[in-house]
Amino acid sequence: MKINRKLRLQLLAQNWMFVLVFLALVVMLGYLASQYRWTKDITQANRNILTQGSVNVLKQMEGDINITVYATKDDANSGDTFRKGMLNFVARYQREKKNVFITFVNPSEEPKLAQEAGVVSDGETVVQYNKRSEHINPPFAEQEMTNLLVRLSRTNNQPIMYLDGHGERLLQGLKNHDLGEFGKQLESKGFKFANPDLTIAQDVPANGAMLVIASPQVDVSAVEAKKIKAYIEAGGNVLWLLDDNNLHGLQEVADYLGIKVSPGIVWDRTAEQYNADPKVAFANRYGDHAITRNFMLRTVFPEAHEVDGRASDDLGWKVGRLIDVAQNGWLESDKIPAGAQNPEVRFDHGKDKPGPINIGVALERQYGKKGQRVVVIGNANFLANTFITNGGNLDLGINIINWLAGDDRLITIQPMPLKDININIPSGSIAALIVGYGTQYILPVVILIAGMFLWWKRRKA
Repeated sequence: MKINRKLRLQLLAQNWMFVLVFLALVVMLGYLASQYRWTKDITQANRNILTQGSVNVLKQMEGDINITVYATKDDANSGDTFRKGMLNFVARYQREKKNVFITFVNPSEEPKLAQEAGVVSDGETVVQYNKRSEHINPPFAEQEMTNLLVRLSRTNNQPIMYLDGHGERLLQGLKNHDLGEFGKQLESKGFKFANPDLTIAQDVPANGAMLVIASPQVDVSAVEAKKIKAYIEAGGNVLWLLDDNNLHGLQEVADYLGIKVSPGIVWDRTAEQYNADPKVAFANRYGDHAITRNFMLRTVFPEAHEVDGRASDDLGWKVGRLIDVAQNGWLESDKIPAGAQNPEVRFDHGKDKPGPINIGVALERQYGKKGQRVVVIGNANFLANTFITNGGNLDLGINIINWLAGDDRLITIQPMPLKDININIPSGSIAALIVGYGTQYILPVVILIAGMFLWWKRRKA
């Protein structure tokens, strides 16, 4: 083909058009990359992105988060890369919230600043939000940092009161049936505890966030029951955990709330799929309530009882169903002794109630200028030290406490600590010898032989 002046100009124009379009495409991609961000973490522990619980907490924090790290400068020659690690750690939060700022201060060069901040160790970090601050020390993990942010976000600093002296499950107890591990989680999120003695106190203190009644085992005295009822009548918030329909002196309180508890327990055939006792009820369906909205974790309730709050409507309470269990089970009408092993139980038509069974209700009403909230759960085992780590039990418990405390915006699935999978090879074992000598001697020799073979084969070709 003969190339004349006209064709040459056309080819030149096409080439320049390609260059311009290509440059425009590069500029457009650069602009989109600066405006929008998409990340995919393919690590086993998702160590490069935040869990959904942390993301939800950050979304609820409107102001700036200022993180000041008091650490000496990195020395890569000696393997000290603490500041670089902190930048990478905080970057995960900055990707979700733009106004998270990090500042480094060298205590050796600026000792006065470190002293004024109350810093006593290298690497100590001060996190400030909404004119409140808290210190955190390395090593850093998402669980600890997000819990710190939750504490700084909390607007209600009133203590959680709990009833004691009647065999209750204690929020600071260490026994299997106690709620000590749950209490530790609440403390990590900024809650404090108070233990009023109602035999001495004139009434239940009004400066508490709520009163927790965790399944008394002996009767509450009439004097104490009267004070508890007066506390509720005056607008106090309550979490009441029940192990059976024996209210142990608090029948008058139940009548005031319009609450009834079943004598029999829930029998769940779904438990057999998990090789569990049918007395253990599983839940993955929840009511449309602030506590359980968008909550999709499975929870476990050993020896649960139905809680009926229908009468509460007539008494001026707004009633919300919380937890439905045993879709494939029923509510046993006969009372089964607690701890009974392998009892013979069958569904009796016309006598037993088929599932699903509601085992928790949330009551709410307007009292004066503030709202009043009460949660009644027909099971205390789900928060016990033995079962708190099962499924979403901990998350549900924290959601309940946050709602009762009035911190609705902090109701979220809590972030779980990231775990690594480490392979431990015993020293002196065959596996250790193979890994050690194999990578140090055998593998290089194999690669050398393979390279020489390929070179010889290509030379002959």
